[in-house]
Amino acid sequence: MTDTETVETTETTETVEKVEKVEKLIQPDLQFAKDVVAAGGDSLKKCYQCATCTVVCNVTPEDNPFPRKEMVQAQWGLKDELYSNPDIWLCHQCSDCTAYCPRGAKPGEVLGAIRKMSLQEFATPSILSKLVGSPSGLLVLLALPVVILLGLISAFGNFPSKLPLGDEIVYAEFAPTLLAIDLPFTIAFFFALAMFFLGIKNYWGAMAEGKKLSGSVIASIKGVIVEILTHTRFDKCDLIPKRKISHMLLLYSFLILAVATGIGFAREWGHLLGMELEHPLYIPMKILGNIGAVALLLGLAIVITNRFAKAAQLGLGSYFDWLLILVISTVAVTGTMAELLRIGNYAPVAYWVYFIHLVSVFFLFAYAPYSKMAHMLYRATAMVFSKMTGRNGA
Repeated sequence: MTDTETVETTETTETVEKVEKVEKLIQPDLQFAKDVVAAGGDSLKKCYQCATCTVVCNVTPEDNPFPRKEMVQAQWGLKDELYSNPDIWLCHQCSDCTAYCPRGAKPGEVLGAIRKMSLQEFATPSILSKLVGSPSGLLVLLALPVVILLGLISAFGNFPSKLPLGDEIVYAEFAPTLLAIDLPFTIAFFFALAMFFLGIKNYWGAMAEGKKLSGSVIASIKGVIVEILTHTRFDKCDLIPKRKISHMLLLYSFLILAVATGIGFAREWGHLLGMELEHPLYIPMKILGNIGAVALLLGLAIVITNRFAKAAQLGLGSYFDWLLILVISTVAVTGTMAELLRIGNYAPVAYWVYFIHLVSVFFLFAYAPYSKMAHMLYRATAMVFSKMTGRNGA
């Protein structure tokens, strides 16, 4: 073979490899694009790549910004690129992009739909994620805690009809703490924890494939924790200035209620071990619980008010968005009502309200790895990953 033939052969091989590479990069998956539309991104096809969304976004880093490229990837059905892309989670859905989009393509809603699909991609088992994401799955999801709690209360506790309704209300007589509450809720907690671990592990693996990580894990995690606790990125959201307030109220109310629950758990187990146990309203557990409940209700009120106030510009949101809002609202309202009804000693309603509260709390935490509540951990993971890759603004 002559030198000329060798050069021509080499050039031909390189050309073929380049063509194959291009074909791989732009290979469209139209079914994925249809799935994005079905998941809540029904405005995806309206995007004509004007880049207004990227220009108005105050959260996006300057290098390789979003969400324009994610809209392209979604239209072409490049699901692998999207699922392994931390930017879909770095987006905080401030919705400035949606408000200023000249075509009504609603990039914020589209990325929200992709995040929902990302949870289904990485969650284990995926069937639970699909049930949480679909209205048709709600009854099935509700049936599980109802059956479990009713079964345990029937076996070890009492239904309201079996209790002396004229006497003082004692919820522990209705649902015994150890067998009807601690047992199922502890199992649900560790189940959710394990499923979170598997989902985040899968997501990290997808992001890290072929990437070079150089930053410190510990330093990155510390930075992200501080950023989450202060919600600094929400300061950049212009359209909904109260969004930071509502999210911080929800975050800190959950932290306060977690501490109150921990104190209550310790007290209950102390009682089982023979310690005297009283429940006056002035003990730390009750004080923290009531502060957390007020903060939770206030945060929910701001979230719901904002959604309706900006509905014309941003839309009301998807079923997936509202499911979490409604579940948390049920937890907050029934928990508050259960305490007030106990204080007022109105037994005919109190025990049923308490049962609904137990079901809603079980629902919230058992399905957390598959609901919008999972956003906190997936977004935190994406933020840590971005810091470790030296991403500007991460």
